Amino acid sequence: MFVDSGLSPAQVSALLTIWSVVGIVAEVPSGALADRFSRRGALVASTMLQAIGYALWIAEPTFVGFAIGFALWGSGSSLSSGTFEALLYDGLAVSHAEDRYPGVIARATALGLVAQIPAAGLASALFALGGFALVGWVSVGVCLLVSVLAWALPDHRAPADDATDSTEATDDDRGYLATLRSGLRVVGSVPVVRRAAIVVAMLFGLDAMEEYFPLQIQSAGVRTAWVPILVLLIPLGGALGAALAGRGSHLSSRALGMLLAAAAGLLGLAAVWTRPAGVVAIVGFYGVYRFVLGVSEAGLQRQLPNTARATATSVAALGGEVVGLAVFGLWALGGLGVISVAVLLVAAVLHRTSRAGAAT
Repeated sequence: MFVDSGLSPAQVSALLTIWSVVGIVAEVPSGALADRFSRRGALVASTMLQAIGYALWIAEPTFVGFAIGFALWGSGSSLSSGTFEALLYDGLAVSHAEDRYPGVIARATALGLVAQIPAAGLASALFALGGFALVGWVSVGVCLLVSVLAWALPDHRAPADDATDSTEATDDDRGYLATLRSGLRVVGSVPVVRRAAIVVAMLFGLDAMEEYFPLQIQSAGVRTAWVPILVLLIPLGGALGAALAGRGSHLSSRALGMLLAAAAGLLGLAAVWTRPAGVVAIVGFYGVYRFVLGVSEAGLQRQLPNTARATATSVAALGGEVVGLAVFGLWALGGLGVISVAVLLVAAVLHRTSRAGAAT
C-alpha cells in the first residue's frame, strides 16, 4: 500500500523506524499508566488508537498520514504490551487460580499464532474484492470489535499479600510517577525479578528473527510462489510449542536452557542446509522457542507484585525491543547462522540463571 501510494523505499524505512521508536519510548510509561489507572481501559485505548491509525491510512494515504498512523499504532501496542498479561494474572489471582496462568496464556498465544493463517487468506480475498481500502476498513472494524470485547473483561486487582506489595500499594497512592518508579524499582532491586526480566527480554527479542524466515526459505531453493505457504508452517509450530508451555511450569531454568540450546542447533542446521527440507528445522526451532518463552514469561509473572505487574512486564518488553534491534544487526553480519549462535548464548544465560537462583 505504501509503495502503491508513491512512497520511496527510504520513506517506507522511515515509517517503520517511526513505528519502532514510538513503541520503544512509550513502552514503560504506558505500562505504568495501566498499573496506576485501568488495565482494561489501557486495552480498550490500545485497539482504539490502532483503529484510528488504520482509518487515517485510508483517508490520508501520504507519508504524513502513514507516519501519524504508525505513531498511533506504536502507542497502542505499548499500551497493550504487559497490560493483558497483568490483567489476566490478577484476574486469576482473585480466584486463587494463579497456577492456571501458564495454561491460559499459552492457549491465548497459540490461538494468536494460528489466527495468522486465516487472516492471511482473508486479507487476500478482501484485497481482490475491494483493494487496500476494503482491507483497511475491515481492519478498523476488527480493532473496534476488539475494543468492545476488551471493555467486557473484568479488571480485578489481587490484594497485596506481602511486604513488597504493600510498599508498592503505598507508592501507587501517590500518583502516576510513583507507580512508574515503583515498577522500575522492582525490576532493578529484586534479584529474582531482575534475572527473570532479563531472560524474558532476551527471549522476546529473539522473535525479531521471524522477519527473515521468508528470505531463509527462499535461499533454500524454494520457488517464490511457494514461500508464503511454507512460511505459514512456522506459526503452526510456534502455536504447538506455546500451547504446550502451560505444562512446562515445573521445568527448571537449566532444563529450559538445554531445550533452547537444542533449538539453536536446529536453527544452525537450517542455516547450512540449503534445501527446502530445512524448513522443517525452522519449524522445530520455533516450536521449542515458543515453549521456552511461554514458560519463562509465566515464571516472570509469578515473581511480580500485582501493583507493578504491567510496568515491570513492560520493562521486559522494552528490553526485548532492544534485543530485537541487535538481532537485525546480527542478520546483516551473517544471517541465520550468526543468530543461531546468539540463541545458544541466551540458552547459556538461562542455565546460569538456574545456578544463580540456587545460590540465592
